Amino acid sequence: MNELVALLSKLVAIDSVNPDLVPGGAGEAAMAEFVAEWGRRNGLETHLQEAAPGRPNAVLIARGSGRGKSLMLNAHTDVVGVSGMDAPFQPVIEDGRLYGRGAYDMKSGLAACMLAAKAARSMALSGDVIVSAVADEEYGSIGTEALLAEWQRWPADAVLIAEPTELAISIAHRGFVWLEFEVNGVAAHGSRPELGVDAIVKMGKVLAALDALDQKLRARPRHDLLGSGSLHASFIEGGEEISMIPARCKLLAERRTIPGESAQSVEAEAGALLDEIAAADPDFKAGVRATFSRSPYGIAADHALARALKRHADACLESDAPIIGSSWWMDAALFGDRGVPTVVLGPAGAGAHARVEWVDLASVQSCQEIYTALIADFCR
Repeated sequence: MNELVALLSKLVAIDSVNPDLVPGGAGEAAMAEFVAEWGRRNGLETHLQEAAPGRPNAVLIARGSGRGKSLMLNAHTDVVGVSGMDAPFQPVIEDGRLYGRGAYDMKSGLAACMLAAKAARSMALSGDVIVSAVADEEYGSIGTEALLAEWQRWPADAVLIAEPTELAISIAHRGFVWLEFEVNGVAAHGSRPELGVDAIVKMGKVLAALDALDQKLRARPRHDLLGSGSLHASFIEGGEEISMIPARCKLLAERRTIPGESAQSVEAEAGALLDEIAAADPDFKAGVRATFSRSPYGIAADHALARALKRHADACLESDAPIIGSSWWMDAALFGDRGVPTVVLGPAGAGAHARVEWVDLASVQSCQEIYTALIADFCR
């Protein structure tokens, strides 16, 4: 435990605020350099990979004999902003908890991965153990995308992501699609309504249809762990001045997705909604397009990787580790899109993205033990 606490404290003490979230943020370079240097000192093969200028990934490898399966342990090095926090990068330990920005999300998971890889060096394994400490998960996931772009350098047969899950095993998560709706009306002076078509009022029909669709989706859950997709309006703009009938109104909306749904199916769903409105209103003119999306993810609970992780988690915890789905998006989907089986298990704590963030140190030690046991099994 002492080695784990010391390593986690050093990681938390490094400012790695994501500069895409907070302009002027320190970024991940110092974290990547620390991880790489730690890997070199502990006999691990070490690589630095630029995900973007000044924003590297660090990759550590405990090489096996080459005759077995390789397992990647993945964690992100960036953290969110620290506004309102007192001494966010000065780790404090109280009552079995370690406080500080990134302690929970997710430098604790990274520390457990690093120590599990160190232990792998003495196991005489057949397969490789790879730790990928990636940049930018909190914003654009450029770190994992860069990792996958050079997958031939460190191909893994499976991935475990150390995101915090309260020691539960997450095998599914939702995705999302960002939609842009635009309604076109006809501009006119407010005193001549017969000459105009109010685009903002027409967008009201879109909002009502989106609300109905959201209620329909949530009333019919189709996934055992994730329930259903959902839909919400996020941003709306239109009009020029109060005395004019507006010719244009734009709405941004987000559609959360479950496995089996895609950006294409969501865009088609939204297009059909507009077609239905237009069929009943000849003055309604609108279009929709998907501007950005991330896939949902799911792996079967009886997949060999999920079963192995559950077996070792149950043994370590001396209890039944829950199988869960996660409502938020994670990098698991990027590995899944590549066809790499992926599971998620991480420590317990609280305060991700909040002013007070902490991790339960006993749970981090449990993660280290579970990861080490999975390595010994999977890469033997």
